[in-house]
Amino acid sequence: MGICGLSCLLCPRHNTESESRCYGCKTESRMSAGCPFITCAIKKKKIEFCWQCDESEKCGKWEGHREFGKKHDTFKSYGKLESDIAFAHKHGIQEHVKQQQARAELLTIMLAEYNEGRSKSYYCIAATLLDISDLLKSLTEAKKTSEGLCIKDKAKCLHSIIDKKAKGQKISLSLRK
Repeated sequence: MGICGLSCLLCPRHNTESESRCYGCKTESRMSAGCPFITCAIKKKKIEFCWQCDESEKCGKWEGHREFGKKHDTFKSYGKLESDIAFAHKHGIQEHVKQQQARAELLTIMLAEYNEGRSKSYYCIAATLLDISDLLKSLTEAKKTSEGLCIKDKAKCLHSIIDKKAKGQKISLSLRK
């Protein structure tokens, strides 16, 4: 889990095999990157997450990050940032990590069995925004209906199922720019 509240496990940069793979903001390579959240929380205040700070309610940097996340995304979806922070705050970081790991396991299946080479970001967004039960149902349905198909058609099948679930819940699976 990122210092600012984003789920590293569901990030496209974490789910890549290239040299640009990000292993999370608490890794050595990211600690030297100059992120204001790393500098403030980890280096100066020696805390793991922004919301653990006594000044979190009046922190302009973190407020700006959260406000940005209500309307925009970068290469990763910020669509669940607020609800993820609230969940971690209420239920504890261990429960939140457990929930994110369940999402990551489903994302791993999507990437391994249904990624035709162009769907990583889409699956990362779906794994972030859809309910875990909907992701599981989507994969179960896709497995039944796509057996024997080529990877391109398997991807189309899963996209169609996920799109239908997202539309029913009025969830956009596109990055908000």
